[in-house]
Amino acid sequence: MLPRPGGSDDEGGLGLRLAPAIFKMRSDEEIEAEAAAEQLKSSFDERPHRRFNPLTRSWVLCSPHRAKRPWLGAVEKTETTKLPAYDPACYLCPGNTRAANGTVNDKFEGTYVFDNDFPSVRSGDGDFVQLNEDDLFIAQSNRGACKVICFSPKHNVTLPDMTVDEITEVVRVWRREYEALGRLDYINYVQIFENKGSMMGCSNPHPHCQIWATEAVPDELAKELDAFAHWRANKNGACLLCAYVERERARAAERVVCANASFTALVPFWAVWPFEMMIVGHQRHLSSLAQLTADEERDLADIIKQVTTKYDNLFQCHFPYSMGIHQAPTTSTTGGPSQRPPQQHRHDDGDGRGEENGDDGDEDLFHLHMHFYPPLLRSATVRKFLVGYELCGEPQRDMTPEQAAARLRDLPAVLYRDLPPATEQEQQQ
Repeated sequence: MLPRPGGSDDEGGLGLRLAPAIFKMRSDEEIEAEAAAEQLKSSFDERPHRRFNPLTRSWVLCSPHRAKRPWLGAVEKTETTKLPAYDPACYLCPGNTRAANGTVNDKFEGTYVFDNDFPSVRSGDGDFVQLNEDDLFIAQSNRGACKVICFSPKHNVTLPDMTVDEITEVVRVWRREYEALGRLDYINYVQIFENKGSMMGCSNPHPHCQIWATEAVPDELAKELDAFAHWRANKNGACLLCAYVERERARAAERVVCANASFTALVPFWAVWPFEMMIVGHQRHLSSLAQLTADEERDLADIIKQVTTKYDNLFQCHFPYSMGIHQAPTTSTTGGPSQRPPQQHRHDDGDGRGEENGDDGDEDLFHLHMHFYPPLLRSATVRKFLVGYELCGEPQRDMTPEQAAARLRDLPAVLYRDLPPATEQEQQQ
């Protein structure tokens, strides 16, 4: 059975649509095959093994027995400073002067968007050019645009502190920016991402995310496009993530953390980070934010609130993470002319030779999803490091994704900061 969504009327009064129950008649052969698979999987609970990520066509080493090892390494500082609702020194607060050019923010009361004062890519650098010397020294120009989106005028909130209505407005701004930037003839991909917490390199605690819209399709997205193309070519036109989320929901849901009518949040079978999560649409195939209905915008806001609430409740802290929205390249979804730089994406067609994957059909090919990559491992002060074997060989994790999902799933749906203070007797128990 799927976990009950945390945004129901009984648990927070959000009045959101619940995920439909899933009932599927199975044959005796299917039941026997599933039992055999479960017996095989149980042998991996304490045994080192590798798991395959079909989205990037890469492997991760899982070492569940290492979760018990002692730790005398780095201990991070927790962010305990209580922030004010307005900080006169913050360059993201309403009405304040920003860090460059003396620009003054509007006195905004909701979500606020502006051009990044320190962009990583720029629009005015001329047409696309490429250098190639003997296929050894290759460089491409990469035009683009960078924006900052303040989630709220309040300096002291994060996504789990916001209401579903407030997060829904953020989702709508994401959609508008995706569509507007995608109509620019030199923009082919719009990457929306959030770095939360100083541990993730966030330079300002005011709640915000960024958009980097680029002429080139970034490597991680190119890998996923190839994976979707490979799956479709080998599975009679099926979608990789449609198949994956259906299997996750229809079985024991051991990696599902929470869900609502449109979206499922789960710890992927191939997760690298200890409490990594992915949000995937399960109700229908969606390629980008541009295809969301009003109900789906609200459902996406609800599942984001559920996920981020679970995170903060895990170690009762402002849980750090990097979040990214992965969706179809914009040339196909917005109808704009393509000036995409020539890129060779290759996927293995099963015989090891690989096959060049063109850019046609990206909209139908891609499946909208969100990645959450949090670094914390054992507590609010102990983080995971990708070093050594993981840099030189392949990524590795300790606890299994199933164990991580169980811990997250069992956490309260209400943010710990919103609960009444515990009595002295409760604290002693």
